[in-house]
Amino acid sequence: MPVPLAPYPTPPTPFTPPSNGTQSQLVCSGCRNLLLYPVGATSVCCAVCNAVTAVPPPGTEMAQLVCGGCHTLLMYIRGATSVQCSCCHTVNLAMEANQVAHVNCGNCHMLLMYQYGARSVKCAVCNFVTSVGVATSTAEQKFNS
Repeated sequence: MPVPLAPYPTPPTPFTPPSNGTQSQLVCSGCRNLLLYPVGATSVCCAVCNAVTAVPPPGTEMAQLVCGGCHTLLMYIRGATSVQCSCCHTVNLAMEANQVAHVNCGNCHMLLMYQYGARSVKCAVCNFVTSVGVATSTAEQKFNS
């Protein structure tokens, strides 16, 4: 005698974001993927690793940097002075835009970014070390001679 088949259960209705489509983004605390979420959400569950990441309070300005140890994209609250990577545990210096300076490499002319006040910067492309700090200016050298 054939056994009657039960109907498939209906899948849960997915959350529909507000009609204005306003979304924000943050980095998953588990797998470090970028997550999109509707404005107003308090937490986001990652579809890849199922980690639940808390959403910062509204109005909190976020910034991003790339970890110097493992090159993972990190998000942090703007104004923090350092950020520890949850993947490799490297403590990264978080610099504001006014704490960063730029110079062209003295060898390959690649645009380099370095901490304001540094005396030199090493190019990641050609490994040339470009002097940028003014240890003693030419006027000071003439005065001291």
